[in-house]
Amino acid sequence: MISINGGIFRKVFAGVLVGIVVPAVLVFVCLKAGPLPVAVTDRPFPFEKQLVQIALRSRIGRETKTPPMSVDDHVLESGAQVYRAQCSICHGTPGHNSAFAKQMFPAPPQLWSKHGPHGAVGVSDDEPGFSYWIIANGIRLTGMPSFKHSLSDTEMWQLSLLLKNANKEMPATVIQTLNSPTP
Repeated sequence: MISINGGIFRKVFAGVLVGIVVPAVLVFVCLKAGPLPVAVTDRPFPFEKQLVQIALRSRIGRETKTPPMSVDDHVLESGAQVYRAQCSICHGTPGHNSAFAKQMFPAPPQLWSKHGPHGAVGVSDDEPGFSYWIIANGIRLTGMPSFKHSLSDTEMWQLSLLLKNANKEMPATVIQTLNSPTP
């Protein structure tokens, strides 16, 4: 029969206490009483955006799909109608960033503005399957809702293909739809 030396047992117990219980209690106390950045106007945690992007891109990479249709004027026009009705309030329209978005945290991307070193417009540098996933599923803690229960699969693909082509010249009817008053 193996007996446990009282000194070793106390050291293991102290190690567990210091290594697990104390940090857990400290995290709880910080969450309960600490000045954590939970308001829209608070500065984010260091590296918060980068950490979320890693997890998001990894998940979408595993679940991405291929568009079931090709891009044509009808797809772009239909996507523009959906965009104007569902997306423009937060993501702006060509030449007009959303004033409403300035009050949000994190601020939603303005999908008709250039960004990055290559001057991509909105999310035109993302594949349509990536945008489709975001439209369908939303992104937790960002204000981006899931549209899988309010838009059809076809509408979500039309919207994704419109956004993929935002850096290209659009038919006049698409621009008119995007810049028309919200229905």
